[in-house]
Amino acid sequence: MASFEQSGFSGDQQGLAQNGLAQQLYIDTPEQVELQFVVAGIGSRFFAVVLDNLIVFVVFVVEFLLMLWVASSAPKVDNPQIDTAGKWFIAIIIFLNFCLVTGYFALFEAYWHGQTPGKRVMKLRVIKDSGRQITLFEALARNLLRIVDYMPALYVAGVITMLCNKQNKRLGDFAAGTIVVHEQREEQPLLAHHGARSLFVKEMPQLDITREMDWRGRAAPTVFAADAVAKLKPADLVVIDTFFARALDLSLEVRAAMALRIAQQMTAKMGVALPEGNPERALEAMATAMRGGARSFS
Repeated sequence: MASFEQSGFSGDQQGLAQNGLAQQLYIDTPEQVELQFVVAGIGSRFFAVVLDNLIVFVVFVVEFLLMLWVASSAPKVDNPQIDTAGKWFIAIIIFLNFCLVTGYFALFEAYWHGQTPGKRVMKLRVIKDSGRQITLFEALARNLLRIVDYMPALYVAGVITMLCNKQNKRLGDFAAGTIVVHEQREEQPLLAHHGARSLFVKEMPQLDITREMDWRGRAAPTVFAADAVAKLKPADLVVIDTFFARALDLSLEVRAAMALRIAQQMTAKMGVALPEGNPERALEAMATAMRGGARSFS
């Protein structure tokens, strides 16, 4: 199968390569580690949204049955004020239903690692263009435009938009700066080979995630000289914080490789040798020293 690729990305830049029918997305993170994803196609996204809409439909059916029960139980009184209250009640129900549909997608994507139940079944995930997890604001932005993507019916506008770009983005994705990818945590590591600039996780030494112990059996803190830490910039602290924010979503091998890569970069800037042991402890010490903290990592 023919394939093509683009290289030379930096920072949070990204590139696309096509292998057969699958679009491969490559993202260079601020940690200078390359992440590889498979862009979700229209078919898998369609089945995911069908499953999600079925769940929403069931909620609507339950709500409709409850409304019928309330309407049948309420006494019938010929009063203009009651009729006005009924109209307001219907308006409120319509508004709540809109919030339900939008909130269903937005809240799941924001707090369930970019997945709704339908996306989880189809092994899809919404991420930012930079490879990070989306926030509630971005989830709301992409789902508020869902009604526009749906027009005139059955996501016609969204499908046309997806066919017009290689990343299969709908209008909501463009507005929020997001992209839908296949979840491949089990099939391959997040760090994938892509030319000479890639980092093979399997070639990295096996690093112990446990803390180093001193002679008393307690965790020994890592300490760097103040003049060495002063050589680091605020942007370096952002890189360290970004790594720890992502750490729980990474496999142990990828996490260890990224920690080692970042720690080597930071110690090179500081002009000191990287201490032996777990590089995460060194990164924690750097972050604490840069913030002026005095706590020890124990």
